Amino acid sequence: MIGKLSGRIDYRGTDHVLLDVRGVGYIVYVSERTMAALPRAGEFTALYTELMVREDLMQLFGFTSLVEKEWHRLLISVQGIGAKASMAILGTLGPDGVSRAIALGDWTAVKAAPGVGPKIAQRVVNELKDKAPTVMAMGAAVNTVSTQTDAVIDDEPVSVPTPVATPQPVQTANTQSEALSALSNLGYSPSEAASAVAQAAGDEPEASTADLIRTALRLLAPKG
Repeated sequence: MIGKLSGRIDYRGTDHVLLDVRGVGYIVYVSERTMAALPRAGEFTALYTELMVREDLMQLFGFTSLVEKEWHRLLISVQGIGAKASMAILGTLGPDGVSRAIALGDWTAVKAAPGVGPKIAQRVVNELKDKAPTVMAMGAAVNTVSTQTDAVIDDEPVSVPTPVATPQPVQTANTQSEALSALSNLGYSPSEAASAVAQAAGDEPEASTADLIRTALRLLAPKG
């Protein structure tokens, strides 16, 4: 299994790049959002990858974070969602947007992706809602591809900075993960905690962990 590739971008297509890894070219398909974050042709980058194998086809899909890769793996497990639809959803919402939409049961956000109808969007939310807490809690420690890429120039390895954008600030990913853990320790179910944290984070994107927990607790408090 090819899990990560680091190399020079030889070519940028509309939905894929040709990545030169020590003289071997790999065609890697990416979402529109990931494509916009990648550097220009001739520069170095790194992508986490997922290999899809069929009887008549082998394709590599690339992601800037393990969270994005995990959502792709989960999305294509839903009946009616293939790799193209998964990349459309991730390209429209980003991995953090997918986390929020699924945790909140917001199938209309999923439906905004090109080619995804209402029935499929509802199925995605219904089947993956229980998985959202686990993905959200993956945290920032493993959330982004390293910004140093090993390259080879004149047979000598060097480190080249890779300008890969992160869809969400590291601090926000950490605070969400910590808030999820705190709410779980208070006895809330993973789905309840994920839904409240996702809504709180959307309302207060710059909130600290403590503020996020307080807001989520208000949302979880019995009404009336």
